[in-house]
Amino acid sequence: MEPDQAFLEYAVKALVDHPESVETTRTIDQMGVLLTLTVHPDDMGKIIGKSGKTAEALRILLRVVGMKGNARVNLKINEPMGGLRPSALAAEPEMKTVDQVVEEL
Repeated sequence: MEPDQAFLEYAVKALVDHPESVETTRTIDQMGVLLTLTVHPDDMGKIIGKSGKTAEALRILLRVVGMKGNARVNLKINEPMGGLRPSALAAEPEMKTVDQVVEEL
């Protein structure tokens, strides 16, 4: 395993609740190195962070690690379940009729 991929796995496993679900793949093309990260759906919020700050920090650190090996390193984070966010999965509250609301009063 290359140093950039090892660093990413080490950092991410320290952040998540399900380290056994962390998977990384490394590909090289004309744009440089692409690390693809897949984590447990419950851990997505921890990896993205508030306003994307954690993901941004991981990308910056990977660029620094890549500079040591003269490589441009990019990070792609796979979204689980077709990109549905946890808030989108929450059930909508049941709608009540006017008669039901009046009856409860």
